[in-house]
Amino acid sequence: MHPSFATRLNLDLLEQNYERWLKDPTSVDSGWSAFFEGFELGNLPMRNGAATAAAQPRMEIRESPLQTRIDSLVYAYRILGHTIARVNPLADKRPENPLLTLREFGLSDKDLDHVVSSKFFLDNRQMTLREMIALLDRIYASSIGAEFQHIQNTRIRDWVRHRLESRMSQPAVPRETQIALLRSLLEAETFEVFLHTRYVGQKRFSLQGAEGLMVVLDTLLQKCPEDGVEEICMGMAHRGRLNVLANFLKKSLQVIFTEFTENYIPDLVAGDGDVKYHLGYRTVRKLAEGAEVEIRLSANPSHLEAVDPVVEGTARARQRIRDDTEHRRKVLPLLLHGDAAFAGQGIVAETLNMSQLAGYSTGGTVHVVVNNQIGFTTLPEDARSSMYATDVAKMIEAPILHVNGEDPLALKFVTEMALDFRQEFGRDFVIDMYCYRKYGHNEGDEPSFTQPDLYDRIEKRPSAATLYKRDLLKTGVLSADDLASLETEFELRLEMTLDEVRAIEKAQADEKAKFKESTAVFQPKYTAKSPPTAISREQVETIVNGLTRMPEDFHILSKIKKMLIDRRRQILEAGGPFDWGFAEALAFGSLLLDGVPVRLSGQDSRRGTFSHRHAFWYDSKTGEPYLPLMHLAEKQARICIYNSLLSEAAVLGFDYGYSLDYPNMLCLWEAQFGDFSNGAQTIIDQFIVSAESKWQRPSGIVLLLPHGYEGQGPEHSSARLERFLQACAEDNIQVCNLTTSAQYFHVLRRQMKRDFIKPLVIMTPKSLLRAEFAASRLEDFTKGKFDEIIPETARLEQVNRVILCSGKVYYDLIAHRERQQITDAAIIRIEQLYPLIEKRLREAVEAFPEKARLVWCQEESQNMGAWTFMEPRLRAMFGREIALIAEAFSI
Repeated sequence: MHPSFATRLNLDLLEQNYERWLKDPTSVDSGWSAFFEGFELGNLPMRNGAATAAAQPRMEIRESPLQTRIDSLVYAYRILGHTIARVNPLADKRPENPLLTLREFGLSDKDLDHVVSSKFFLDNRQMTLREMIALLDRIYASSIGAEFQHIQNTRIRDWVRHRLESRMSQPAVPRETQIALLRSLLEAETFEVFLHTRYVGQKRFSLQGAEGLMVVLDTLLQKCPEDGVEEICMGMAHRGRLNVLANFLKKSLQVIFTEFTENYIPDLVAGDGDVKYHLGYRTVRKLAEGAEVEIRLSANPSHLEAVDPVVEGTARARQRIRDDTEHRRKVLPLLLHGDAAFAGQGIVAETLNMSQLAGYSTGGTVHVVVNNQIGFTTLPEDARSSMYATDVAKMIEAPILHVNGEDPLALKFVTEMALDFRQEFGRDFVIDMYCYRKYGHNEGDEPSFTQPDLYDRIEKRPSAATLYKRDLLKTGVLSADDLASLETEFELRLEMTLDEVRAIEKAQADEKAKFKESTAVFQPKYTAKSPPTAISREQVETIVNGLTRMPEDFHILSKIKKMLIDRRRQILEAGGPFDWGFAEALAFGSLLLDGVPVRLSGQDSRRGTFSHRHAFWYDSKTGEPYLPLMHLAEKQARICIYNSLLSEAAVLGFDYGYSLDYPNMLCLWEAQFGDFSNGAQTIIDQFIVSAESKWQRPSGIVLLLPHGYEGQGPEHSSARLERFLQACAEDNIQVCNLTTSAQYFHVLRRQMKRDFIKPLVIMTPKSLLRAEFAASRLEDFTKGKFDEIIPETARLEQVNRVILCSGKVYYDLIAHRERQQITDAAIIRIEQLYPLIEKRLREAVEAFPEKARLVWCQEESQNMGAWTFMEPRLRAMFGREIALIAEAFSI
């Protein structure tokens, strides 16, 4: 333990309340008051060893001064007990904290046999001071160290305190429960040892040293029916994942062992596949009492913690599917973390920040930190500035219980408490399980190169299962024969399965073998064929009537009424022009009438960054919000539009996770400006553009990225179109740069009308949002469809140049052509850059003479935009050089 541990925790809270107490003792609650009175008395000369202080009669010690010292002792243990808790299984001795010594409270060993009590502890029960300290030590400084005094809500804080302190009076743990805990440890250890000896040197990211995790998971599962949990949505990194798959999710051992064999080749089927410790899994566990709990483990990349918001979004979607949107108690998000990643990855704080927000809350998450006390080769003193890896969770006032990973009974207690807390308050709870990593970062790594002393201790340490079975044998809970039977059962099951795998190893591999028993979803291939997306005039009128209908007694700003009610009615009557915001509302509204729900989230998305959406109206007197799109017809789907927290990675990850498990919903994420999407690059790279290939997990998420060079500087111009195009392959995503509001309308409707789903990335406009030349007429919505390629429609004389472009620059070209009265240049718009519909592009180009010069024009500089993506494709298609009109290279 770091020497300054006693002063590194809760000092701000202590000092803040102490200053308040000095000024006015009544300004803090009675507990704090007693605590500070005790410290003040403890600092008197007579109790600090000063020779000049005369000893006071013993009777005076037993009066009020003693009581305040006793009360402050109780509070000191509640606040600081965790600093001396025996939670680290590798510690040679117990931590010390001078603030918890008798001397600090003006007490000494002579006072230990005095009968004392505190109205703040165990209902004022009388006991000797020795007994009180022993009890406080067992509660707050044994195998569990509790941090909860940072919680400001008194009811929540008292619940945690009562749960911790009342466990001292709980009955003994039944024999069958203790044996079940041993089973969890033995299964985990036997599995790891089996793999270690049968598949020498293969990476598996062993759970050894942290087998207590299986006690946590099994305890949680067994308690789910009692607490009303029907489903667990979980995410974790690679450490221990195979063990969790085998012993918690009960993935077939045959499949797991097959993934270790020489015949397991990742490129057996279409798609790239992924390593065995990244694939997701879904199962239904049937418990002894007949209850069933569904468990979904999300697929994850090697980017630690990136899966956190994805799991939260998945859980939110599953809650909606299970009609669990009011209290959110049926579906439990469960996140397993590493200590270094929990403290080091910013997306953890972003995800925590979502926990109590209306658009992102999932009713509380149980977090389990598998605290190996090391990250790859980096020790905690180099990895974080905080005392604990879990300190970041204090930002949302989550209770944090540090627990010794080698104490199964303590693990059981904190797990049951965590689930009960989550179900009671709908808030996050953190279990910080101290353990160790028996081998290096992976089984091929040598940890003693960098931590020889640490790994010398680890090598000599018995496993958690060995220590616990010794206890059970010693106490007579388990006989030697019982133990031998258990161990033989596990080893025999593993050996028999391995024999089966070896027997079929030479058999022909199943075409989809590498995704067997994963969460893979196989879907039809991408096709350019578009289903009908036009709507009738009657549907348009229904939507517009709903959009312009104001509730009774609603006070609307006159400017809003003129812009959103009067103006829209006039546009309908005139048959146009429908601008971008209006077209979007028609797309959303028509999908809602079709029974397709919609979710849009992003920074300032309710109004829109550029004040173009105004999805919500606000009563000018009460401020009450009103969403017209929720009031189109009696029978319609639900739409949710949320202003997100100021985060990109976690919010996009959340919405992506939502889209995975609710594919029948149009799920959109909007960046405030397109370049802000680079704050979510990990989610884009590791999930959105690659998940279908790696894990066969398709998504229909839509990204709205404002893009366009309009003099706002480098930060707010480019959505980095080139980065998305660089990630395009195997029809993995769709990338569009649109020029009309009707095109936007049709592409959104197309997204929900096909028999396959793909992520859709749209470079949305800024200056075009209200431009009449980019607006569309009524017939553009009641007829037609989305056009990936829009050919030249003007009648031109002999064409010498065919200019290809995408997005806003089209209007710049049209304006220039008209000003200069140019008649020999045709302009073709590529609305969908990927997948590029080559047949239609070829038809549009071949309408002009072959000798015409082909030109690509873009507003972005040469090293950005679509040029480097389009140029080799155009050259291959047409067999000629492509000229470029663009700005010079820039950064």
